[in-house]
Amino acid sequence: MLHPHQQTDSSMNIRNTSYTPLIALCSLFFLWGFITVLNDMLIPQLKTNFNLNYTQAMLIQFCFFMAYFVVSIPSGYLIKRIGYKKGLQVGLFLSSIGCFLFYPSAQQQVYSLFLLALFILASGIAIMQVAANPYITALGSEKTAASRLSFAASCNSLGTAIGPQFGALLILTAGLVSGSAALQTPYLILGSILLSLSLVFQFIRLPDLDRIEHTTRTSISELSQAPHLYIGAWAIFFYVGAEVSLGSFMVNYITSDTHSYFQETQAAQMLSIYWGGAMVGRFLGAIAMRYLNDKKVLAFNALIAISLLLITMMNTGSIAIASVLTIGLCNSIMFPAIFSSAIYELKELTSKGSGLLCTAIVGGAIVPLLQGIVADIWTLKISFIIPVISYGFIFYYAWRSEKLQIHWLNYRASATI
Repeated sequence: MLHPHQQTDSSMNIRNTSYTPLIALCSLFFLWGFITVLNDMLIPQLKTNFNLNYTQAMLIQFCFFMAYFVVSIPSGYLIKRIGYKKGLQVGLFLSSIGCFLFYPSAQQQVYSLFLLALFILASGIAIMQVAANPYITALGSEKTAASRLSFAASCNSLGTAIGPQFGALLILTAGLVSGSAALQTPYLILGSILLSLSLVFQFIRLPDLDRIEHTTRTSISELSQAPHLYIGAWAIFFYVGAEVSLGSFMVNYITSDTHSYFQETQAAQMLSIYWGGAMVGRFLGAIAMRYLNDKKVLAFNALIAISLLLITMMNTGSIAIASVLTIGLCNSIMFPAIFSSAIYELKELTSKGSGLLCTAIVGGAIVPLLQGIVADIWTLKISFIIPVISYGFIFYYAWRSEKLQIHWLNYRASATI
């Protein structure tokens, strides 16, 4: 174990760095959001091109987010070996390969090739997230970690707010003429950007976060005594699952028989309201959570999300659409609040804890698939019960997390005696 003064010195070295690392990392958060939200455009496009049902269409999200489950834990070990900065570069390079694979996938017109490309693309993002999230929390005081993550997440939401406009124009509109070939140009552009950034990060000076973890001898087995981490991982699972699931079904829901006066391109543009609400909420949350209890804000937002979903399920037309679009605002602070709470006082175990939390992003694969199955068996409106259950678990975590953190602190205190 490090002595208290040693931990403080290491932390101060990080906190005294310039804003350049934060800006560089936030640019990655923007790209992740931009790329991820394009899946919401791929779903209606490929659903039409390959004549898929809802369950088959949700394999897009399943393959994308399953990469987090497969890659995140190994990423923690990779980053421990090669360092955080090189981990970011490896992730950028791998994601660029996934984007470039969209070109032959469209040429061959094979659905499984698209799914493979998405898996590789998301694998790179998973590696980057395992490295970037603890970097953000370490660039300052632990008390304001949720605030910094909210700001980074707001950059992510800026990408998700802009992405639907880009996707509606270059994917859905162009897809009416050229089908799957419309996917080639957008993803070639994204692949080139990601590949360029992998080279740019070689010249960006980032603080030495690796040194803090490598100077300790605490066993990773201690994580088994951190209930706030494990239950927090389930909260991440359900949060990502609910957010992705709602975004995935939004275009199809808005253009369903009940709302048939909207076209797909119009619905895609309306999706910006959903993701834009998360963006606005995260910018406000970055400020508000410096003064408010993030656990209470998390509980409040979860209850409002449940209420809005029930309104959507019991209504039609503009009321139902407005209610489900507003949920984006409720999602705004959930990831940073859960993540910062879950890695609270993990110290030298942060990279492994981050890997576990990023693994939980697999909720984005499982929850939409479950909603797709319910939608195929019953109706799309009834299927919204799946995200209702998800937000219910998030409320439970917000209510219990403080007691779970106290359990961890007591364990660490007893371990040092």
